[in-house]
Amino acid sequence: MTPISRSSPTRRCVLIAGGALAGLGAPWAARAARAATDAAWPRQAVVPGGVARIDLGPAATRPRAFADDAPLLVVGDPIVWTALVGIPLSATPGTAHIRVAGPDGERLLDYTVTPKRYTEQHLKVSPRTVDLSPEDLARHERERVHQQGVIATFSAPPAGELKMRVPCSGRRSSSFGLRRFFNGQPRNPHSGMDIAAPTGTPVVAPLAATVIDTGDYFFNGQTVWLDHGGGLLSMMCHLSRIDVKAGDRLAAGQRLGAVGATGRVTGPHLHWTVSLNRASVDPALFID
Repeated sequence: MTPISRSSPTRRCVLIAGGALAGLGAPWAARAARAATDAAWPRQAVVPGGVARIDLGPAATRPRAFADDAPLLVVGDPIVWTALVGIPLSATPGTAHIRVAGPDGERLLDYTVTPKRYTEQHLKVSPRTVDLSPEDLARHERERVHQQGVIATFSAPPAGELKMRVPCSGRRSSSFGLRRFFNGQPRNPHSGMDIAAPTGTPVVAPLAATVIDTGDYFFNGQTVWLDHGGGLLSMMCHLSRIDVKAGDRLAAGQRLGAVGATGRVTGPHLHWTVSLNRASVDPALFID
């Protein structure tokens, strides 16, 4: 196997500007411009909880890229491929890298994660959802293991742009990344976007998807998981009803359920998580 080598931005530019595009003909510039427009989503934010867009250069076939052992969503065409990297909220600022596998072996591409400080949010909820009984703790652990398997779903990459629609009407009541305190006790940062809306407000698919899981979970309440392709997933929580089942194919904008107040909540709202290569990222990067 060819030894792994690090590719600097300068070296990548030389590869692209040199003979790599020879023979593609005049239309390549128009195709590259069109690909850049289609690939404008999600917006880049190279911070914990954000998305890095890493240029992989041209290749005849879609490269395979990985963050640790998680496969990455690679978009584009033979003119230019781009890896979309979901950065975990727990990521340490500094240099990180992805691994790219190609016909000539593997290479590492570096990128730099910059710090971001998220604000705090203090909430009052039922004490039983903070200080869990042994039975509730065991249930939560079973559900956690199950959902880890759901999050690892990786299917064929989606076609077309990745711009999403907001999945329900309402006021954004809580943003992604907030450092949360329940009844004064610190808990994991907020892993999604909350949209406050009356119970029964329709919830729709933000992007074309396959339903890969539904259930009623201790913290999340009635929940639907959507697979948009290539490791890009959505999770809709606290629903009052679920109108789909695993295996259903949904078009963007197609109804999947209704807003509710199930699970650990302070009132009716939709919690929307977007996951990319198994990392929860800010849904706001995918919408206007």
